[in-house]
Amino acid sequence: MSDPAKRIARWSTKFNAERLKTDIENLRPAMLASVQAVFPELVLMESQVKQVLDGKNLATIQYPLYLAFGRELWRLIRQQVSGPSLAREAAVLVDKWKARGLSQAVLEAIRSEVFSISPPSP
Repeated sequence: MSDPAKRIARWSTKFNAERLKTDIENLRPAMLASVQAVFPELVLMESQVKQVLDGKNLATIQYPLYLAFGRELWRLIRQQVSGPSLAREAAVLVDKWKARGLSQAVLEAIRSEVFSISPPSP
């Protein structure tokens, strides 16, 4: 077991505020470029999910949960999950959100209409 004083000294060095500030300042341009590239896609996807939800006459208080489901599907696609694997993962997410009280029909509509994901083959 290591000496507690050594651990504290390592932690103190690792979490030096000035060093962290410099590291973040160096990373900021790349982080900003990433956000600028991704956020338009995210906003478009969320708008498409809201259009599906508007067509289902749901109360707006339910929208955040369905948007969270949409973001999870979107993340899978961004991670380049595709084909039968994507269909299976989407089915798992539908089951997860259905268990949380959301409508299976609405979840499947989002899956199909927004993301063009078919149900998995049996």
